[in-house]
Formats: sequence, structure tokens, C-alpha cells
Amino acid sequence: MGTITGIAAIGAGLAVIGAGMGIGRIGGSAMDAIARQPEAASKIQTNMIIAAALVEGAALFAVVVSLLVA
Repeated sequence: MGTITGIAAIGAGLAVIGAGMGIGRIGGSAMDAIARQPEAASKIQTNMIIAAALVEGAALFAVVVSLLVA
């Protein structure tokens, strides 16, 4: 049981790291886009929030699945 729990914890950690990297990339790209076209800031921000929520949902799903295995 200990090995499976350790593997599940590694999987959950990788999911969180991946989500953090993905959300960071989304935020950075959105800031670049807003800097290039400030008049489109509201549309870019809305799309950024939706994309970040989708990444966060996928990460939460991955964490739950990896912890259910344990």
C-alpha cells in the first residue's frame, strides 16, 4: 500500500505543477497580448480567465483521480 500511495502523491504533485505552469503561461501570454493591443484588454482577460479555469479543472480532476487510486 505504501508504494501505491507514494506514486499517487507524485501524480498529484505533477498535476499541480503542470497546472501552475499552464496558468502561468496563459497569464504571461495574456499580458503580452494586452501590451500589444490595450483596446482588447477586456476580451483577452475574459478568455484568459476561462482558459485558466479549464486548466484548473483538469488539474483538480487529475489530483482526485490520482488520490482515488491510493
